[in-house]
Amino acid sequence: MDPELPVVRLCVEGMRAEAAGQTGRALGLFQQAWETAADDYEACIAAHYLARHQNSPEETLRWNQECLERADRVGDARVDGFYPSLYVNLGQACRRLGRTALARTYFARAAERVGEAPEGQYGDWNRFAIAEGLRETASGPAGEVFEGEDEADGDIAWRHLDAAVDGRVRELVARWCARADLMVLALTLPAYLGYLGTEGDQVRLRSALHMVHAARRLPDDEQSELGAVIGAAALE
Repeated sequence: MDPELPVVRLCVEGMRAEAAGQTGRALGLFQQAWETAADDYEACIAAHYLARHQNSPEETLRWNQECLERADRVGDARVDGFYPSLYVNLGQACRRLGRTALARTYFARAAERVGEAPEGQYGDWNRFAIAEGLRETASGPAGEVFEGEDEADGDIAWRHLDAAVDGRVRELVARWCARADLMVLALTLPAYLGYLGTEGDQVRLRSALHMVHAARRLPDDEQSELGAVIGAAALE
């Protein structure tokens, strides 16, 4: 985003107010950004921040829908990186309203476009939120539809980490957390928490676990267990 755009400057100032606990001032700045927006691109940016400061889940969903509609109207590369978080926000809003099937659809759409998010912490955050959303909506009722939206997608091309492997990794992570092994956690958590079941995700997780195993800094029992996890068929 161009930091010189008036809308962007207002939103940055609003974020600073938000961080300082000045919620009312932040909302006023985001509202001003919305009123200042000169086109759909700028309105998309402002709507994203307004959605964060609504008092009801219905209004939060409405502003997130507005944000998505404006991004769709822009329709060029400027908004490509927005879509993973736009769909995540819509999924979270629908989940709060109990519309589980539609929420899962949005999380699945986010998963399809997660590669468009910038790499680094922002991209990792999107992966974490998508994986959590898909887990939370995995067993929701089918056929839920929100007014104005299509029905939830059928088969979603996403799968959980094998349950047995997941349990073993969770146990290892719990032990690393208990003793605050920050180096090991820093290597493994992004790949584990952002696991979306693609071939690339498998490679990412396996590589992270291999790096920890190769460092040989774990207690013997954990070193042995980690080796067994890496050799599991689910990660081959």
